[in-house]
Amino acid sequence: MIPWEVKAAKPLPGYRLEVTFADGVHGVVDLSDVPHKGVFALWDEPGYFEQVRVDAETGTVCWPSGADVAPDAMYEEVKRQRASAV
Repeated sequence: MIPWEVKAAKPLPGYRLEVTFADGVHGVVDLSDVPHKGVFALWDEPGYFEQVRVDAETGTVCWPSGADVAPDAMYEEVKRQRASAV
C-alpha cells in the first residue's frame, strides 16, 4: 500500500477537495492557487470542478480532460495541516 494513494475525493466550494488517502489520513486540500490554464482552464466552467473522480489504477484525483493533481503533494499538505493543528 502506498499511503498517499487517494481513495476518496469530494469537491468543496472554492476549488477545494476533501480527500481520504489509503492510510486513512483525511483532510481538505485547497487547489485555488493552481493556475487555471491548459487542462485546468476547464475548472472555470460551471460544474466542471465538481466532476472530479478518483482513478483507482493510479490513486490520483482527475477530471474528464485528463487533468490530475499529484497525490503525494496533496498528502503532504494534509499532513502539514494536521501537524500545525496540534
